[in-house]
Parts: sequence; C-alpha cells; structure tokens
Amino acid sequence: MSVTEAATRQRYLVISNGHGEDAIGAALVRRLTPQAHVEAYPMIGSGKSYEGACRIVGPRATLASEGWRNVKGSLRRDVVSGGLLTVPPALKFLRSVRGHYDKIIVIGDMVGILAALPTGLRDLIYLDVYKTGAARLYSAAETWAIKQTCRTVFCRGDSLSEKLRAAGVDARCVGNIMMDAIPHGDYNANARRRAPLAVTLLPGSRALTSESFALQIDALRLIPEEERPDVFLAVAGSVNVEELGKAASLRRTSLLSTESDDLGELSDGNLTVHMARGVAMGNLVETSDVVLSQAGTATIQSLGLGRPAITFINPRDRRSRFNDEQNLFGEARIVTEAKAADVSEALRGLLTNMSERLRLAEIGRNRIGGPGAMEAIVAEIATPATSEH
Repeated sequence: MSVTEAATRQRYLVISNGHGEDAIGAALVRRLTPQAHVEAYPMIGSGKSYEGACRIVGPRATLASEGWRNVKGSLRRDVVSGGLLTVPPALKFLRSVRGHYDKIIVIGDMVGILAALPTGLRDLIYLDVYKTGAARLYSAAETWAIKQTCRTVFCRGDSLSEKLRAAGVDARCVGNIMMDAIPHGDYNANARRRAPLAVTLLPGSRALTSESFALQIDALRLIPEEERPDVFLAVAGSVNVEELGKAASLRRTSLLSTESDDLGELSDGNLTVHMARGVAMGNLVETSDVVLSQAGTATIQSLGLGRPAITFINPRDRRSRFNDEQNLFGEARIVTEAKAADVSEALRGLLTNMSERLRLAEIGRNRIGGPGAMEAIVAEIATPATSEH
C-alpha cells in the first residue's frame, strides 16, 4: 500500500462492553479492516477477542460483574469494589478521541451511549445487541440519549426500531448480527465424537462461571453412563481452567493436539470434558445436539443454530432481565432450578426424545433469526458520512 493510500484510508473505532460484545466487535473488525484502519476499545475486561484482529486502545477496566447486569446487585458490587474509579479514565479517553476517527461504532447496551453523552461523541453507529424487542422497549430517557448521540441504530427487533424511528432516529432491524459473528477456531470437535449424542457446556465468562460449571458437571454425572453424551466445553478467554476443574472435582489431562484452540481435557476417570477456547464455540455447538448454557450471547447463537438450551435460574439473577430474554426464546430454552437433579432430568428428557429436540430446534431458529445483518451494517459503516445530524 502506498503512503497516499494509507493516508486516505478511513479510520474507525469500535467500542464494546462485554465478552460477547467483544466477539461481535472482532467479527465486524475483520470485515472492515481490508478497506479501513480499525481500532477497538473494549470498555470492560482484557478484550482478548480482538487479539489478532486489530489494535486495542483505551484504558483497561475490570469490574466485579464484568458488566453482567443479569445478576441482582451487580451495580452495587461494582461500586463497592471500586468500579467508579474506572469511569474517569474511560471518559477522559473518549474525550480524547473526538475528531480522531471517521466513524465510531458502539456495540452493546446503553453504557457506551451514556458515556458518549458527556464526552461529546456524536454521529455514532450503534449496534444494540442487548434489548430483545420481545419485552421492554426504550424508555423516554434512553430514546433521548440515543437521539442525541447516534446517526444510525441497528436493533434486534422491529418493535425497537419502530420506537426509535417514531422519535426521529434512523433505526433499522436488518437481522441478528450475533448469527453473523459465531466464532469458529482451529478445533475438530467432530473427530472427538464417540457417543451417539453430544452436549456443549457454556458456563459463561464471569464470576459465577466455576460454580455454574460444577453444577452442570454434577447434572451430567446423574445421567446413566450408557446414555451419557460426549461433553464439550467452550472456555471464555477470562476463565481459568484450573479453577473450573477444582470446582467440579476434575483433573486436567496433559494430552494436547496440534490444534491451536485445543485446551485438552478435564476428567475424573469416568466423565471426560473436551475443552476448546471460546473462539471455537461454533465448532463445539455445531457438533452437539443440546447446550447447557449460563452464557449470554452464546446462548442466543446456539438457539439460532437450532440447538435447544437448558439454563438454570441462579438465585442472584435479575428476574426481570431473565424474563425479558425468555419472552424471546420461548420453549427453545428450558429453564430449571439451580439443582443438578433438575438440570439432569431436563437434559435426559431431550437426549431420549429426538422429535422434541427437533421441535425446539425449529422454535429457536425462528425466534432468533438468521444471519445477514453483517452485510447491511458493513455497508452503512462504509457509506461516507454527511454533515446532517
């Protein structure tokens, strides 16, 4: 590339605030980098999803909740543990980038939008991957904040985009970008299949991950050995495998393949868990029949792929958010109490009933929708900005 070409390339900044949002951001970055210079600002966490995709900028911030607002009291715990100290550096950085980029894309919930208000960032392209459109719509305050800061908004539901358009915002619903951003890595899950059926464990990427994983394993131990499926585990970048093994009384084996996303196995001599990095989540889910999931974005992607999900309610969950999601997922996500026996019963019911698995798979695909949003979003980002706003 010549010096002139480099100087005229568009400069984009992608802002995201969470593990799932980072993964979506990384998929978007890979589509944008051939024609533009792209940098990423993951507001919370290490932003490992962006490694190898683009340069990471901005201050690193760690919160007790890692931005996960599905748990009751998460905001209070963040404040008590010093979360407010992460705000000034973030706002200072956002002020410093004004005028530095041709386009700024925000992915996630309202956090990025609310941070843009006092820092003067305007004409944003906002990918709202948080609100489902199946329950609560934007409040008057949220609508006002979006109108002040955003040029174009991509929503997950027609009801959301209609609400914003009525307020004069350029809002669109063009599909579910989560289905365009399913990560695939260097891991052959199918080659590890031995049993007639398989399940992928998605215990999440936050503070409750080890606890959730242990309960999922206890549920699998209750399945009769002759009926037990092959077990795969997608390990998010922030999760410590040794802690997972300790919580579930499993030992890590030393066997590793040459595949870069292979993390080996956890075993107790009777039950074996095949592990891969979270960037290979798609590989695992696509070779499985059911998922046990406490994750956010990964649950949606699994349902969209036609894999029924079993989720248990944690007593610390924010029930309002949980119910909002369930309104969208419908029967495709089976909800149980946080008891190994209940999870095991639900799993065994699906493993032994192919027609029910197929029925729920169809519901999941219909409720979540397919890919296709990425093309429309990339096209909008690549469209030259106007001075109107």
